[in-house]
Amino acid sequence: MKILATVKRVTDPDMKVKIKPDQSGVVTEGVEYKMNSFDEYGVEEAIAIKEEHGGEVVVVSVGPSESTKELRTAMAMGADRAILVETDEDLDSDAVARVLAQIVEREEPDVIVMGKQAVDSDRNQTAQLLASYLDWPQATFAFDVEIGDGWATVGREVDGGTATKRIKLPGIITADLRLNEPRYASLPGIMKAKRKPLDTLTPDELGVDVAPRVEVLKFEAPPEREAGEILDDVDELIDRLKNEANVL
Repeated sequence: MKILATVKRVTDPDMKVKIKPDQSGVVTEGVEYKMNSFDEYGVEEAIAIKEEHGGEVVVVSVGPSESTKELRTAMAMGADRAILVETDEDLDSDAVARVLAQIVEREEPDVIVMGKQAVDSDRNQTAQLLASYLDWPQATFAFDVEIGDGWATVGREVDGGTATKRIKLPGIITADLRLNEPRYASLPGIMKAKRKPLDTLTPDELGVDVAPRVEVLKFEAPPEREAGEILDDVDELIDRLKNEANVL
């Protein structure tokens, strides 16, 4: 099998993000970057599928040249080769999906495994858009994946519980947090990753116009949380919840 897994370079979610004074974006100077956490689960699942069924894992990222670090990390985990579609533009989900659609046409994978969303934008759109462009079935928010006989049986996180969906391959699966436990890159894996092939393309070479279809007007920080208040007793708490918060 050929498994395609996507990797996005994102700001470290544990760092405090600051908004630029002109509200055009976030301050990136001095900010740490890492592989999107949901993509780590996707890469791990792709490697697990290869280990069970044989084949090849190809990881792909759409972003700046620095994204090679995250791609090398994925190859150190066990991916076989990588593709970077290099661009310094801040792409919306639709542009990324159209770029990935061209990569899929070139690579012809049997299954695509993606993180369910990116922790920087939280849009949760790219996989769904890609499935639409390819006209492929999809199973999102996966916590369990079994593949056999050209089908994927996927346990999914849904509102209020779980569900099981069966899709015919080729198809797209997006990884949720309960899917697996991503492995650490071993020292031998890190050394091997340096010698694994990493191809670089551009959106122009793929014939994709990445002009944004979504206009971002401005960024705003969420309101700061107000200090709590200690009440004298339960009766006062109930009174406040009923008459001031209006939640009872």
